[in-house]
Amino acid sequence: MSDAATTRRGIPEASVARLPGYLRALTTLAGHGVISVSSEELADAAGVRAAALRKVLSHRGSCGVGGVGYDVERLAAEIAVALGLTREWPVAIVGMGNLGRALAAYRGFEERGFEVVALLDGDPRLLGEDVAGRPVRPMSDLPGLVADEGLAIGVIATPSSGAQDACDRLVAAGVRSVLNFAPAVLAVPDGVVVRNVDLSTELQILAFHGQRVAAAATTSEVVA
Repeated sequence: MSDAATTRRGIPEASVARLPGYLRALTTLAGHGVISVSSEELADAAGVRAAALRKVLSHRGSCGVGGVGYDVERLAAEIAVALGLTREWPVAIVGMGNLGRALAAYRGFEERGFEVVALLDGDPRLLGEDVAGRPVRPMSDLPGLVADEGLAIGVIATPSSGAQDACDRLVAAGVRSVLNFAPAVLAVPDGVVVRNVDLSTELQILAFHGQRVAAAATTSEVVA
């Protein structure tokens, strides 16, 4: 297995990507008063196969007890530790267009341990404007945010044309984790992790599956 496919904790990257879904399912179960859960029940709640779930959890050394299953709160705590969610992560959102403003107003960041410490934009006309209770700040504030606020994660919500510049400035300031919502492929140096969220691509994939469902339905009607 290549270094790129494995995290420094020894957990395969593909397994790490599944942990947030398991944590979300466990949090929901705990909210409903569930104390223990079998791998099959947890897999159903997370929308995955039980065998795949057990394989991922085995990388954490998490094993259910025969006839009892997993302790919901304990397993949730183990996954939270694995994901680094035992501390708050300072976040800056770059780009105060419609998407950036929506992200700025999203309360889920704080609920999951991510503190939005700054909203940034390169347009001088927006500087100082109040967005979701925070002033829009200039990109030149980035180095200070890293030094003074411990800024760790940059969220790029710019148009594609400005995404690479925003990324370069985040990296130059010392940010090593980037969540990119712009429909652009970003070039970053080694040691910088980029996660891409391309909404248009996801919609196109849904359109593909919708087309298949519609075609199957049409075929069934013809046969009938």
